[in-house]
Amino acid sequence: MKKLLVSCLEPSANLHFKEVLKYLENYELKGIFDPKFGNPYMRSEEFSAMGFVEIVPLIFKAKKAIKEMVKLAKECDHVLLIDSPAFNIPLAKAIKEAEIKTKITYYILPQVWAWKPKRVKKVEAYCDNLASILPFDNQFYTRSIYVGHPLLDEINVFKDKDKHCNQIAFLPGSRRSEIKRLMPIFKECAKSIKSKKVLCVPHFYENKVDEIYGDVSEFSVQSGTTEILKNSDFAFICSGTATLESALIGTPFVLCYKAKSIDVFIAKLFVKLNHIGLANIFFDFMGKEQLNDEFIQDEVNARNLLNSYKNYNLDKFITASKELREYLQNGSAKNVANLINT
Repeated sequence: MKKLLVSCLEPSANLHFKEVLKYLENYELKGIFDPKFGNPYMRSEEFSAMGFVEIVPLIFKAKKAIKEMVKLAKECDHVLLIDSPAFNIPLAKAIKEAEIKTKITYYILPQVWAWKPKRVKKVEAYCDNLASILPFDNQFYTRSIYVGHPLLDEINVFKDKDKHCNQIAFLPGSRRSEIKRLMPIFKECAKSIKSKKVLCVPHFYENKVDEIYGDVSEFSVQSGTTEILKNSDFAFICSGTATLESALIGTPFVLCYKAKSIDVFIAKLFVKLNHIGLANIFFDFMGKEQLNDEFIQDEVNARNLLNSYKNYNLDKFITASKELREYLQNGSAKNVANLINT
């Protein structure tokens, strides 16, 4: 049986890895990933953090983890790194500097088009396969391979303009800090909405709803992002993967982002983009107008969010959603598995 070293730090990375596993046979998994896939050296959740400030306490843990991961790489047939460049680039470097010949596939490349363009040289120096999920990555990387987008593996439901659900979704994020900042505003919005209101809760918080979200009597509490978005007419969503998921499903939404002031200040110094949501970034590169409203920091208030809800154009959104799916072409899991198997 072959051995695969996996570095999967984020919940979204584990979701994407789950799809890749469908096309891998006879592999024993080593490294960092969700325990549901096997017996990891470390669980992904041990690295859960958000923002520039909150990541600091994890630095020492990461350095120790990299040393152990290099040891594991020596006994593995392939290395798969998924996203998380702050950890995975130093890991790839450490593996190469240890003169380990095991091939490294980097899946979901660092977003050098947003910031830190110098990462291109590092990724290309330390990694053998550069598996891109963004059609425009090849404008920045010299040898990236577009493998498709993982959400097209995971989403097989698409709305049409004639479907009305009488349900509104609220997705305040998966990290406690996100939830704490957005829930008071989402609760205020909910008071002005007559349709059924569904609060999307990650499965790992299902038994901690009162502790994390407070009073949720205004909402129906459910898990399962795709199903909730499919059955909703509109969604209020914390910035993240769920915004792109909503765009691909065809559910209009407004993006909300509130973080520590220092994090936003630092981000503005380095990140040079017109938008923060992936769907709008895609449309920028496609040369088209933005898909959805985005509100950041103090702009995230009930008045702005409710205005977006009241003024969305469903026909226009559905048309744009189809254009986005055509742009991304296909899912990526099978193509990533092929890179590992060859």
